[in-house]
Amino acid sequence: MLKVLSEAGNYVKDDVWHALIVVISNAPDLQGYTVRSLYRAFQTSSEQESLVRVAVWCIGEYGEMLVTGYGILEGEELMTVTESDAVDVIEVALKRHTSDITTQAMCLVALLKLSSRFPLVSERIRELIMQQKGNFVLELQQRSIEFNSIIQKHQRIKSSLVERMPVLDESAYIGKRTGSAPSTLSSDKTIITPSSGKSLNLPNGVAKPPAAPLVDLLDLSSDDTSVPSSATTDFLQDLLGVDLPSSASSGIAPIGSSDILMDLLSLGTTKNDVSSPNASSNLSNIASVAPLERLSSVSSSTSSLPYHVLNQDPLKEISLRTKSSTPSSAVVDLLDGLSSPMPVQADENPLFPSITAFESNALKIMFSFTKQPGNLQVTVIQATFMNMSSNAYTDFIFQAAVPKFVQLHLDPATSNILPAKSTGSITQMLTVTNNQHGQKALAMRIRLAYKVNNQDKLEQGQINNFPSGL
Repeated sequence: MLKVLSEAGNYVKDDVWHALIVVISNAPDLQGYTVRSLYRAFQTSSEQESLVRVAVWCIGEYGEMLVTGYGILEGEELMTVTESDAVDVIEVALKRHTSDITTQAMCLVALLKLSSRFPLVSERIRELIMQQKGNFVLELQQRSIEFNSIIQKHQRIKSSLVERMPVLDESAYIGKRTGSAPSTLSSDKTIITPSSGKSLNLPNGVAKPPAAPLVDLLDLSSDDTSVPSSATTDFLQDLLGVDLPSSASSGIAPIGSSDILMDLLSLGTTKNDVSSPNASSNLSNIASVAPLERLSSVSSSTSSLPYHVLNQDPLKEISLRTKSSTPSSAVVDLLDGLSSPMPVQADENPLFPSITAFESNALKIMFSFTKQPGNLQVTVIQATFMNMSSNAYTDFIFQAAVPKFVQLHLDPATSNILPAKSTGSITQMLTVTNNQHGQKALAMRIRLAYKVNNQDKLEQGQINNFPSGL
């Protein structure tokens, strides 16, 4: 593959070098050999764009392997590379006149990562990054200024930001590539859902790919096209792969002719009040029996009236009977006994139970919830972190990601040191705004970075047990 990139790197599609990076990340035993091979290939084929991109990415991720000679294979030619030599490759790639914005952006990211791993040349790296603050491309300007700020002002969190990428899921990447390919070029595309086998027509030529697996913590770019449907709502899934509720699963019965009659008479329950499939049939039975029972009750109550009232005008009799039976009602209800009680308004400030959001062998996170009065979309979450191990955690950082229909704001934590044996805790406030409150449930992915005896640790997980109503 390296030979292909060296000979025809300018003609290789993006999917090819993307897939090569995935393969490299899944082969830890060959990463040292790969970064050294790419370094050699760069010296002779620096005009091949795809080769340059893969070489820059590998040096940014595995630059220390290139310098230390980690993982030398039997029969491999020995070579000596200094930290300055590795930075030279990134500088040449960054300043090439043929480098496009993608290559230049990858070079800036690689420099940021090397600034933490090569402290001896960190000042030179910072100068290279700052040279791009006057770039004509706004994206590169922004990255230059932000990365310089990280290097100068955020030393405490820099090591967590530039840590090595986790192993990329090769099967998920292949599935994503397969799902993103367009099926036809017609204006209306028909997609077969694998669960129900029914077709779904999407207008304007928009093809909805199959739902991707759980996205990476910082990769929230998957599309979420809104499609009106009834029985095929299982086709739509939200960002974190949680199935949307359908009318079949929620037990809502179809609206029949009896419901139309009840609506005309302002009786019975609405669509949202029906909680079981038998509710519609029960209403139909009651509606059919009620007139006879009503007539029976009217006849029995009529016989109990005084004789002089019975001999009066029938219309007047109806008026008297109406006033005596429903003194507080302004409108006569023909089926009085069937009316459902007045709906009780929901509490504007409901209470939600606290949950254990995350728990491992030594770390526990508790979430407690409060709602802002009159704004049910906004939830304030208090996260409490407890360390149950015998060693204190330092440089503690909590990160979270939510679907794109949710807005998230994190306040600073009370501390970055988590005491051992649950003798103390760290609290941090989160404010989430669910723009589809009542339609989609809240979900969150979290990542926890800290140090134990100066060794970096990383834990991550997903929270799906939020109380309903958030």
